[in-house]
Amino acid sequence: MTTESTETTDGDANTSVRDVTDLYHEFGDDRLPAGQRETTAFPVLSKSGTPDWDPDTWEFTVTGAVETELSLSWGEFRDLPSETQRQDFHCVTGWSKFDCEFTGVPFPALADLAGVDDDAVHIMFSALDNYTTDLPLEDCMREEVLFAWAYDGEALPADHGGPLRVVTPHKYAYKGAKWVDGVEFLTEPELGYWERRGYSETANPWQEERYS
Repeated sequence: MTTESTETTDGDANTSVRDVTDLYHEFGDDRLPAGQRETTAFPVLSKSGTPDWDPDTWEFTVTGAVETELSLSWGEFRDLPSETQRQDFHCVTGWSKFDCEFTGVPFPALADLAGVDDDAVHIMFSALDNYTTDLPLEDCMREEVLFAWAYDGEALPADHGGPLRVVTPHKYAYKGAKWVDGVEFLTEPELGYWERRGYSETANPWQEERYS
């Protein structure tokens, strides 16, 4: 996949933005996947209400088939290498929002910090509201998979998953856990919340993989 970096201005500071909206070339001919409609809104969807969190006690864990299990405070997580990307966002309910700018930590950077065991094949994401979702490791080891804490230059709103959510522009958005607080590296696949309820494990928008 080809990406390009552009320079935008945020107040007095120059912020580099990586544009990954051409990602769709890997998966299909059209930027807007079949069965989707483009919207300028950003609807709010979740399995339940917005959970509370405390920045003083919040903890992000990396467990499972890794060399070093991690437990990071909010400050420690925010100190990890981060970047801003311009991405498209595809919801399984049929809408897509183009040109979202998310800032956060790319999944491979976190994986490198923990060190991934050779037998790790799958990832389970967990969240403050007890939501889970799963993806094969190879689908996560992409720079476009971000643990995002900012949206369009502002702190990620709580109803959109703040303080931290995962964004997966190559998958339907239920694969991007809101209020994410941990990842487990698995040696065998397991199913997450919606996947156990009949949603697709692969969730490729360009193949309309909505349900199993």
